[in-house]
Amino acid sequence: MIKKILVLQTDNTFIQFLRYTIVGGVAFVVDFAFLYLFTNNLKIYYLVSAGISFILGLVVNYFLSKTWVFNRASLNNRLLEFGVFALIGVVGLVINELFIWVFTDKIHIYYLLSKILATIFVFLWNFFARKFILYK
Repeated sequence: MIKKILVLQTDNTFIQFLRYTIVGGVAFVVDFAFLYLFTNNLKIYYLVSAGISFILGLVVNYFLSKTWVFNRASLNNRLLEFGVFALIGVVGLVINELFIWVFTDKIHIYYLLSKILATIFVFLWNFFARKFILYK
């Protein structure tokens, strides 16, 4: 069972969701760490930092998703595939920025906690959009 969940290629949505959760966790660590570094150490405005760090997490997510989560793309062109993956990610970035801004500027939640809350919404959007649009 462990081999089926962690190793073998699969089209099973539940197993892909579990894998995507792990991949999302790794991408989130990259995203969150760079958000903190850019904002606290380099003194970049938190929404600019959030955008840059999100893109770094997106790249990590793409490579891990392509190699481990989704074994079959509906597109044969890798450049086009990455373009669609990134376009879905851009929608996720807009959701991310909007939620972080609302939580931080309007509700007055600390920006790193805002990032964690925004990630929940973005994670769900990204998985289901990629699963049913790109890797169907």
